[in-house]
Amino acid sequence: MEHCVFIELGMGTDLHGQDITKAAVRAVEQAIHRNSMPGLRALLPEGKLDNMKVHVRLAVPCDRERLDLERIKAVLPYGEVTVELTDGGMLTSSGVVLPDKADKNDLIYVVVAAVEVGY
Repeated sequence: MEHCVFIELGMGTDLHGQDITKAAVRAVEQAIHRNSMPGLRALLPEGKLDNMKVHVRLAVPCDRERLDLERIKAVLPYGEVTVELTDGGMLTSSGVVLPDKADKNDLIYVVVAAVEVGY
């Protein structure tokens, strides 16, 4: 990305089920769902959303090999999307194991996302 225009942060959790992808998707959704960028087209080459570049940086506490990057990228409706993984996020106890929620243990998975938009 040559020109970064916009950066938004989000945090996502999976309270039960220990699904790292679900937590990552929620982090990206939180980052992008409270924003509107009406002037972005005027900045993009040829005014086309396809020329937008989106870089997602995810701070992930565990289970990187289980991350479904395509599911994460699918959250972003436009542009060329790249994903970078870094150490971070959090594992913390929910205090309860709920088998009906597919819990394997009592851990809450927390992922933090930084979504950069530009061209």
